[in-house]
This record gives sequence, structure tokens and C-alpha cells, in this order.
Amino acid sequence: MDKRPILITAGEPAGIGPELAVVEAAGREDLVVVADPELLADTALRLGRSIQIDEWKPGANRRVKDHRTVRCLPVRLGDTSVPGRLNPNNAEYVLDTLKLAATTVMRGDAAAVVTAPVHKGVINDAGHAFSGHTEFLAALAGVERVVMMLVADTLRVALATTHLPLREVPDAISHSGLRRILTIMQRDLVDRFDLEAPRIAVLGLNPHAGEGGHLGREEIEIIAPVIAELQAEGMRLEGPLPADTAFVPRHLKRFDAVLAMFHDQGLPVLKYAGFGHAVNVTLGLPFIRTSVDHGTALDLAGTGKADSGSMRAAIELARGMVSTV
Repeated sequence: MDKRPILITAGEPAGIGPELAVVEAAGREDLVVVADPELLADTALRLGRSIQIDEWKPGANRRVKDHRTVRCLPVRLGDTSVPGRLNPNNAEYVLDTLKLAATTVMRGDAAAVVTAPVHKGVINDAGHAFSGHTEFLAALAGVERVVMMLVADTLRVALATTHLPLREVPDAISHSGLRRILTIMQRDLVDRFDLEAPRIAVLGLNPHAGEGGHLGREEIEIIAPVIAELQAEGMRLEGPLPADTAFVPRHLKRFDAVLAMFHDQGLPVLKYAGFGHAVNVTLGLPFIRTSVDHGTALDLAGTGKADSGSMRAAIELARGMVSTV
């Protein structure tokens, strides 16, 4: 059994991330929060909780003192943080927590990374080009291509494109790119989800999967040829399937995962089915990374009303993935 801890990055300090981290990490020897210790202490105080911050150092295996102990890998805030109020001066702090977590796990001192939500807007307003965790962690790891996949119970939906304006999606779907994405899915479903021969449904880009070319030719010219190539290599793929019927339960039960062509083609269905306990997983990284399925919820920050269900699910999925490696 892997005894290395799972790291939790606390995300945007003005959001609910610090609260989720405190609630889930208290008393857990297998969890370490990457955050400002004073932020965690202040968050606990607002929640009416008494906690003891225990600074964690890589390689240290001392036991937590009691159920109040939160193990912390410290990163200092850039400025004061107030729940619900974004502060661009803390944008670099958020990125620093991600960098420290990623380098720690890639060095082998931790088993996985679980990320609380960040606020893309304030990070960009602070002058940092940032499109999301997925792309940022890929760049840190030096990986050219990763795949975003959300998991809710047995439903797994991956994306061929992620955070792009809709008008840019068709140009982002290429033969080589789609082939690489499906190869990454196949490998990680086998290696990290313990699926011996995963069955993958591949959706079309256009309505009715292009209607034989009358509603678009991407299915004919790109998607179907890639599927045929990989089927010939032994992958169990089916498609391109019309997105409006692929998620019908009697069709869906035949598959272990679905590849959607763009963000809002696949994720509304998954979040409808599992919001609050769904988990975001980045496939293709040299380490395990999971995340919550929601945003910073600035309106809930500091109120004690945030639901930690998705954070708990992300932690448990990460632990399960560690056990299969």
C-alpha cells in the first residue's frame, strides 16, 4: 500500500477551497494541504472549528496528533484574503501552490494531487495567462497533450477540446490530435482505472454526427478515419455517435467512457447526473490529478454552507487510482 500522502491545493483563497480543504483534511494522515497556514487557521475559526496546523515536510511520516490536526505544506499569501472578495495580489500565490504540489508529486514525495477550484478571471487580471488547471499542469509537467475527463460514479466523459470559444472548436479537432487523445484515454483507463479492455464511445462534432455529410464533414474526414485506424490496432471504439442519443441509458451502459468533442457537449449531461459528487481527472500527466467539479462559489465563502462532497469524491478517486498503479 502506498503510504505517501495526497496533496490538496486549497485554490482561490477568497473562495470555498480553503474551507473544503480544512473540513476534509482534519485528522487525516494521508492528506496534506498546500496553502498558507494562517489562511487555514482563519478559515477554521470562521467555521467554528479548532484545528492544529502541522507543517509537513517531504519524507516525514510522523503521525497526526488528533482529529483536529491539519497537515500543511506552506505557501504564503501575497496579500490579505477576505472570503468572497477576489484579490489579484493573491493570484501568484494560487499558481505557486500548484507549482509546489506538482513538483512535489513529480519528485515522488506525494502520491497524487487534488485541486480545489481557482478563479481564472482574477489570475488573468493579475497578468498571468491562465486557461485552467488542466493546461497549466500539462505545461509544468512538460506534457504536450493531456485529456480532461469528468467522472460521476460509473459515468466517465472526456473532452477532445476543453476551454475554447465554440467557433474555434472545429479547427482544433485534427486527425493526429484526436488519435493522441484516444490513445491517452485508452492507456489511462487501463493503467489507472484498472479496465482491461475499455469500451469508448466517440461522439460526432455536428448534430446527428453530421447526417452523412449534410450537416458537416468532420465526422467523415477526421473522426471516422481515426476510429477505424485505432479499431484496427485493437481498441474498442464505437462512433462517431450522435451526441443527442449517445447518453440514453440503454446505449450508455455499453461503454466505459465517452469522448465528447467539446466542453458543453459532454459536461452538462455528466454534471446533471452527478453534480456535487463528480470529479475532474486529468489524463496523460506523469502523476495523478483529480479535482472538484465546481467553481470557487464566492457567494458561499465564509458562510460554512459549502458542500464538500465533490472534494471528498476527488480524494477517494485519487486514492483508488493510486492503488491501481
